[in-house]
Amino acid sequence: MKLPEWSELDDRAIAISRALAMDAVQKVGNGHPGTAMALAPVAYTLFQRILRHNPSEPNWIARDRFILSCGHSSLTLYIQLYLSGYGVELDDLKSFRTLNSITPGHPEYGHTLGVETTTGPLGQGVANGVGMAMAARYEKGLLDPNNITDIFDHDIWVLCSDGDLQEGVSAEASSLAGTQALGNLKVIYDDNRISIEGDTHVAFTEDVSARYKSYGWEVIEVKAQKNGDVQREELEDALIRATNVKDKPVLIRLQTVIAWPAPNAKGTAKSHGSALGAEEVAATKKILNLDPEQSFIAPDDVIEHARKVKLRGTQSYEQWQESFRKWSNDNPERADLLDRLLKKKLPQGWSDEFPVFASDKEISTRAASGKVIQFIAKSLPEFWGGSADLAESNNTTIEGSGSFLPTSSQMPSANPFGRVIHFGIREHAMGAILNGAALHGLVKPFAGTFLVFSDYMRGAVRLSALMKLPVTFVWTHDSIGLGEDGPTHQPVEHLAALRAMPGLDVVRPADANEVASCWKEIIQRARPAGIVLSRQNLPVIDRTIFAAAANAAKGAYVIAYGDSENQKCDVILLASGSELSIALAARKILADKNIKARVVSVPCFEWFLEQPISYQEEVLPKNIKARVSIEAGVAQPWYRFIGDYGVAVSLEHFGASASASTLFQEFGFTPEKIASSALESLRKSNG
Repeated sequence: MKLPEWSELDDRAIAISRALAMDAVQKVGNGHPGTAMALAPVAYTLFQRILRHNPSEPNWIARDRFILSCGHSSLTLYIQLYLSGYGVELDDLKSFRTLNSITPGHPEYGHTLGVETTTGPLGQGVANGVGMAMAARYEKGLLDPNNITDIFDHDIWVLCSDGDLQEGVSAEASSLAGTQALGNLKVIYDDNRISIEGDTHVAFTEDVSARYKSYGWEVIEVKAQKNGDVQREELEDALIRATNVKDKPVLIRLQTVIAWPAPNAKGTAKSHGSALGAEEVAATKKILNLDPEQSFIAPDDVIEHARKVKLRGTQSYEQWQESFRKWSNDNPERADLLDRLLKKKLPQGWSDEFPVFASDKEISTRAASGKVIQFIAKSLPEFWGGSADLAESNNTTIEGSGSFLPTSSQMPSANPFGRVIHFGIREHAMGAILNGAALHGLVKPFAGTFLVFSDYMRGAVRLSALMKLPVTFVWTHDSIGLGEDGPTHQPVEHLAALRAMPGLDVVRPADANEVASCWKEIIQRARPAGIVLSRQNLPVIDRTIFAAAANAAKGAYVIAYGDSENQKCDVILLASGSELSIALAARKILADKNIKARVVSVPCFEWFLEQPISYQEEVLPKNIKARVSIEAGVAQPWYRFIGDYGVAVSLEHFGASASASTLFQEFGFTPEKIASSALESLRKSNG
């Protein structure tokens, strides 16, 4: 790698980067200046000399990705986006951490150009990087499986902190990255031994280098200078060395001193998350040979020099375009695939022959989902995923496809471009890896575990929702219907908790044909969704008698009217999942009592609430006050639908170890209990 000669202007740019970090925090009165000051040489060297990127084409598919996992140090990134010409300007740095600025407290994907992922919850960025690196390899298999070109080869760079490596999610992901031999993943670990509570050795004394070596990573160590500053030349050599490692991920363990060179604040916990104060800022600027009386110093010659990276980026991009045009001409089918994936389009007619399930036998919704997954996989090569060591239970294996494993793997099914990902028992990392894969841009990732373990991955699910990523979480064993495994494995509060998360579609289909309809809708909507599925077999509802399963795409629909002639009813029964068939049975009991019960299937609250008010009123007429919700979980979210006169048939306590049929009987999920609840609601509504 031939690099331009280092100059005095580069030294000044680093000094100015440090000063801008101090000034931005000082102006707003809060933030994290210390790490941004210490890492200024690292970020500048990366953006100016190592990363393949083009600020004029920020979405170039062949760019290197940069993730600031220690998102609290957002100025580390914003300042380089400013210097490199990504659209962040000096006024944006002055409005750091203020309302509607493009420089919020933590980097936000989709909000600021050049930010590849939302970071802040520590460890997530490391795991996102693993996901990006895995997706890059899978996409290589889609576009260039015979390795005839290097135009799709690029690196994923992650800058992380002590806190990132203390979080379990980073350990889970790093372990998997070693197994996957991700030679395109490069992580720089800022080893400054400082966190909010002071020296990290109060809680973190392990040999990080040894740990990463045991994961199968290449580890490069770069010591600090005697004065505490970064050994920039040695760092650059380490970065170049890292780019040449192709057979395993790389950890660069970099010693730094937080807030260097502030005379009093450097090396202190206070500099981690507080403004340094006017006197300390002025004293530090003197050390940096900057005017202590000036704030937000940005000399024209330094900015002009730094923004030459745009020229270098454009030249690199134009050279790449030549190779890309040749590849496109030589590979028209793959070029068409890439064009479709970049445009986020689905193939025409992709869902024309979606699976239809006969009503002559029962099938669990997890098994039905497995069959639908096979169909989707045949139609969409970008559909790619696996499970947290539960593939046979989650039914998430794409049949006839190899395991996504490197060529160095000893596993007989190994295929570096395989479609079956083995995440291991690492739910949190699995979620964050899916996010990274989706962020990389070309794949539709999915993965499964039991619904009860959605707790383990909630941090990643929340970020998926926050970033609006097209990730699908397959959550099976959705209720007490899983039976004898008992309360540790029986989700009770999970549906309510997940529905409380903004931006996440929680989808609980009632039978096999609703599963197919819901999967189709999830793929078409291309946003975060969790499909929640039963372990136990369920009746396949006869759609010649009841409403079509295609209506599930609306989130809720009338599956059976109280009176088929005039659609009038006395009471509405609302249910999701396995409880819908019980509600239909209760409707018959009520009919025998001359009570007309409408049954509404509610597979997805979020989709239903997006429908026009007129449709919502059509399904749930306001004048029908008597309502019953039926779901084997806590009732909390149902009250918005059943109102003051409604009755909830729910589970407000943990389950027990027994068969599904025993538990449903024991806890009141029976037609008789639902019918009596309907009568209770009628009494309440009639005053």
